[in-house]
Amino acid sequence: MARTGRPTAKLELSDDERETLQRWARRPKSAQALALRAKIVLACAEGATNKAVATEFSVTPQMVGKWRARFVADRLAGLSDEDRPGRPRTITDAHVEQVVIATLEQAPPDEGTHWSTRMMAARTGLTQTAVSRIWRAFELKPHKVDYWKLSTDPHFVDKLYDVVGLYLDPPERAVVLCVDEKSQVQALDRSAPVLPMMPANPQRQTHTYIRPVDQRGTTSLFAALDVANGHVHASLQRRHRATEFREFLAQLDRDVPAEHDVHLILDNYATHKTPEIRRWLARHPRFHLHFTPTSSSWLNLVERLFAELTTRMLRRGVHRNVAELEADIRTWIKHWNDDPKPYVWTKTAEQILDSIGAYCQRLLKLTNDSGN
Repeated sequence: MARTGRPTAKLELSDDERETLQRWARRPKSAQALALRAKIVLACAEGATNKAVATEFSVTPQMVGKWRARFVADRLAGLSDEDRPGRPRTITDAHVEQVVIATLEQAPPDEGTHWSTRMMAARTGLTQTAVSRIWRAFELKPHKVDYWKLSTDPHFVDKLYDVVGLYLDPPERAVVLCVDEKSQVQALDRSAPVLPMMPANPQRQTHTYIRPVDQRGTTSLFAALDVANGHVHASLQRRHRATEFREFLAQLDRDVPAEHDVHLILDNYATHKTPEIRRWLARHPRFHLHFTPTSSSWLNLVERLFAELTTRMLRRGVHRNVAELEADIRTWIKHWNDDPKPYVWTKTAEQILDSIGAYCQRLLKLTNDSGN
């Protein structure tokens, strides 16, 4: 029987085209529109009519005819979406350049330190949304500021190699401990009860707080983080002096097996270098102190533990007295030690020095470019 209806464009596939279309058609989730077009073209290549293909894939014959014709005209590229007509672009390159230059080189009209989207919109005649899009495109963040500080320690390189060497290649039959004190931890009670979290509402607590009645609501946490296994040795003291530090060293001497040397990584706080501490170390030769460079607390892994303690417990904690505060800290550390997880140091001293050198070069260039 002769076919009736509108004539269809002849459609033949090469082997490569057939293989590509079959691969597109097998896509289970992504690019489903492209998969359907590939199936339509494959069915048409088998000699099926537009109406039969439309019935098979539950689409209109007009849609089948469209993708048949597109493939015949442009082959595989014809199955991709074309650019659609829309509203002409209203923000020109000149507008973009104006926003970027003003953000980087000009001060806001209120003599403030940085631009806001509202001020920049008034300055350029654009909308706040347009200004925000331009800033995001160029990764400009006037509302943010990064702080930095470089160590001026004349022995920075030697201390860096010493500490990083302990992390990456610890000595045999020795324990490496990162030691520091989190001093003056306050016991603070909120001036009103904390409201629990509810659907659509976060936990709420007052900004104001109440100090303990005795006005001595602070404690100091002495902590030593075992680099190898993440275990924490801790002691809470009401005062922060060389005497308390010596007592903590004595605790470490009891905790660490006698057959192991003990290498302590700690900062340059005066408490760690008093004559009392030196005398104690002379009586305990298995203890070896390794000092981080000045202004380089980031080298001490125990600082990461303190950040975890602050985030997970202290910042939102409510304590009516120091005893409650110390009890909660001990409980938190006990849970930590039930399943300790070590922090793994990965960068070598050379990589750190290269990174610091590159950062200094960028700072120098920015300083020269700004004319300061």
